[in-house]
Amino acid sequence: MKMLRTCLMCVVVAAAALELCAVRAGKVNKHKPWIETSYHGVITENADTVLLDPPLVALDKDAPIPYAGEICAFKIHGQDAPFEAVVLNKTSGEGLLRAKRPIDCEAQKEYTFIIQAYDCGAGPSGASWKKSHKAVVHIQVNDVNEFPPAFREPMYHAAVTEGKIYDSILQVEASDQDCSPQYSQICNYDIVTPDTPFAIDRNGNIRNTEKLNYDKQQQYEIMVTAFDCGQKRATESAAVHIDVKPVCKPGWQGWNKRVDYEPGTGSKQLFPKMHLETCDGPLSSVRATVELQTSHIGKGCDRETYSEQSLQKLCGASSGSTDLLPAPSASTNWTASLLTDSGRDSDLIFRFDGRQAAKIPDGVVPQNLTDQFTIATWMKHGPSPGLRAEKETLLCNSDKTEMNRHHYALYVHNCRLVFLLRRDFTQVDTFRPAEFHWKLEQICDKEWHYYVINVEFPLVTLYVDGVTYEPYLVTDDWPIHPSQIDVQLTVGACWQGGEVMKPRFTQYFRGSLSGLTIRPGRIESQKVISCLQACKEGLDINSLEGLGKGIKFHFNPAQSILVMEGDDLENINAALRKVSYINSRQFPTPGVRHLRVSTSVQCFGEDTCISIPDIEAVVMVLQPSEPQITIAGAERLTRPAGELRDPAGLLLFQDLHIVSTITRSDSSAHSSARGPGVLEEIIHNLDYCDILVVGEELQPERESLELPHSALLGKHLDATNSTSGISIYGVDSMSNYEQVIRQVRYHTWHTAAIADRKFRLTCSELNGRYTSNEFNLEVSVLHNEASMDHVNHMVAQPQYLPVRHPVVTHGFSSVYNSAIPSLATVVIVMCIAALVVIVVLGIYRIHVAHQQSSRGRDGAKDGELDWDDSALTITVNPMENLEETPAVDEEASDEDEEEDEEEDELEEEITSAESEDSDEEETREPQGTKRRGQLEWDNSALPY
Repeated sequence: MKMLRTCLMCVVVAAAALELCAVRAGKVNKHKPWIETSYHGVITENADTVLLDPPLVALDKDAPIPYAGEICAFKIHGQDAPFEAVVLNKTSGEGLLRAKRPIDCEAQKEYTFIIQAYDCGAGPSGASWKKSHKAVVHIQVNDVNEFPPAFREPMYHAAVTEGKIYDSILQVEASDQDCSPQYSQICNYDIVTPDTPFAIDRNGNIRNTEKLNYDKQQQYEIMVTAFDCGQKRATESAAVHIDVKPVCKPGWQGWNKRVDYEPGTGSKQLFPKMHLETCDGPLSSVRATVELQTSHIGKGCDRETYSEQSLQKLCGASSGSTDLLPAPSASTNWTASLLTDSGRDSDLIFRFDGRQAAKIPDGVVPQNLTDQFTIATWMKHGPSPGLRAEKETLLCNSDKTEMNRHHYALYVHNCRLVFLLRRDFTQVDTFRPAEFHWKLEQICDKEWHYYVINVEFPLVTLYVDGVTYEPYLVTDDWPIHPSQIDVQLTVGACWQGGEVMKPRFTQYFRGSLSGLTIRPGRIESQKVISCLQACKEGLDINSLEGLGKGIKFHFNPAQSILVMEGDDLENINAALRKVSYINSRQFPTPGVRHLRVSTSVQCFGEDTCISIPDIEAVVMVLQPSEPQITIAGAERLTRPAGELRDPAGLLLFQDLHIVSTITRSDSSAHSSARGPGVLEEIIHNLDYCDILVVGEELQPERESLELPHSALLGKHLDATNSTSGISIYGVDSMSNYEQVIRQVRYHTWHTAAIADRKFRLTCSELNGRYTSNEFNLEVSVLHNEASMDHVNHMVAQPQYLPVRHPVVTHGFSSVYNSAIPSLATVVIVMCIAALVVIVVLGIYRIHVAHQQSSRGRDGAKDGELDWDDSALTITVNPMENLEETPAVDEEASDEDEEEDEEEDELEEEITSAESEDSDEEETREPQGTKRRGQLEWDNSALPY
């Protein structure tokens, strides 16, 4: 009990003591802590320590009293401020501000909050603590360069016009996710692609450093990178595409400078995608001229290159014209000395340089021109050199001797074409038109033109390329006095017979001529003239129905110039796309044809407002597939002399065949099945075939080559015949040439004096541009006289010849050497008698078989030999001198061997003849009689 009382007393005392201490503590903690009113701090992102200015320190005036003068805490007041303050030293009041979690500058760059300091109170329990005033804390987050720049667009596009320098073509822009200006700003841009005509500034503006050219390069692609101010580079570069646009220049666009033309494909469009760019100019009309320039091809364009006579026949011209400039040959040798230019697709062109001329033989010159005649020629001529031009004579008919009178002439003088026609006093003795003058640009433009002068006296008309021109000046003159002086026709100059001076050529021509012809008695029609000068190539328009409304077009006669005009630009574009090139020749001349398109544009109220430059292009005509002309047939004919003596003659080329093939190297539809590189037979014309005699020329008194005139009827063919062969000429099909050549016959009436004959056949297309192989034919003659020396052995076939035994021959020699005349004589006589019997029986059997064979046939062939043995007799003297018998027997033995060889040779000839004639035989004899039946012997003069 006592102890309980003691405990209660202790509790009361302790409570009283505590109450006393509390009263005393309130009296001790008199002051609040003190801190600065504001703080500024810096923290680096992703770090936890904040650097404060000033440092975080709390002071208390109650110091050095324990608890009351000590700082126990700092408290932060703010909305979710990611910081905390800790007391480092209670006595000194130092504190630390730190981040509770990683600070991201990109999320928040600054923080502001309130901080207060707390002392430790009046005692250890922390009661009666006091807090300081509120201080503002500003914290800035320092950035770390953790992000590279990135472009806002992965690819940029821009377009520029050529020929300009731009300050800024476009601007690229990059950004940085860093929060600070140092790391978030882009301080530099750079072009990664080397060697480009562009530059970029620090703001991303791209400019060109030189003028751009559309024709050089139409598009550029460059790569650009960026750097922030911390020199961190962009991970991905940006692509920049810059298109270069041409300066809007009025002109044609969308055309190709070269158009390839394959022969035989008809017409081909020249400008399928072409259109006219006018740069939005107001147009009232457009006029376009398309010109095909072919002056360098042949005689001005691609024409047929057959001979002049063949062309006239093709065009339906009347016969009777004389070609004054034919190809040089044995019969036309007056052009051999002239300069020729036949390198262009086999065109026969004569070039005159002022020193060459030709005299036309009297037999060629037309004797009577009458009041109607035609002179035609191709001419290429330029201005005459010198100030005082002289006359340049194309054709002149003048006195051959004594005088210098010009009866008619065609010449050029000062780019004028003059035709002189002087009639003599046999006509009316009056003042008559004598000189006709034409002044045309074509005469001196150095281009080919076709001139035709039609004379219907007193009217003279000139055609140039099919267009009619009347003379601008006609001069009258008196007729020429009649005389007996011969005249001389010349080409390329005029012949001056002269009264005093030495005869010579004067007034030489300088230029080129081709196809100079003169036709007396009639004039040429306009249709024929147009045909003779017509081009095989030219411009064309596909689908005239498709031309737009209001489009006008016009072709020149040669279809080398096309003029189109319209007031709607789209219609003009559509019309120009339909213009095409066409060449109707089967084998056109390969090479370049130049094209020119010139354009004039009219605007409203102005003559010309837009200048359209001319365009130049070429049509490349590809090399045509060359035909291979092949002549085939029997190359050897062996015929008996009787067949060659027959009045009908021997048909030389009965089985002749002419074919033409080309090698197809393309994969076209018609040849794809066979594959490339195969031969394909084609059909085309020939223009001549020559059958020439090889070796010695024909002897007219003994032999001849003949072609019936009826073979040429109904065909465009003519033929000339001479001792050197037959020439068949004219443009016609290969089949017609075959038919004519198969009717050529060889005839000889002196077969004994004629050896084997050889003939050579060649054919041509396009005046020698394509020639055939040389087909050689050899004709052999079987002569009767060759069999007269050994008739008995040639008649007897091998199966009927007696067999010679060596034993018997040896027996003869032994008997002779043993000198047993009686026995030898008997043996020899018996052998000779047996031999005679065998030979007679053999001959008789052959004759009987021959007569039976002859009766079994309708008639013997012309080439077979008739056997007439009515006078065949054999005389044998069995009682010849015994001493001569062995020699005779040896001679007979030698002759037998020679006759066996001759029989073998004869059989080979007969077999050869049979094989060549086998196509003509419809029936065959048995083999036993065939060999005998084909030999018809004429032995009426063979003695036995």
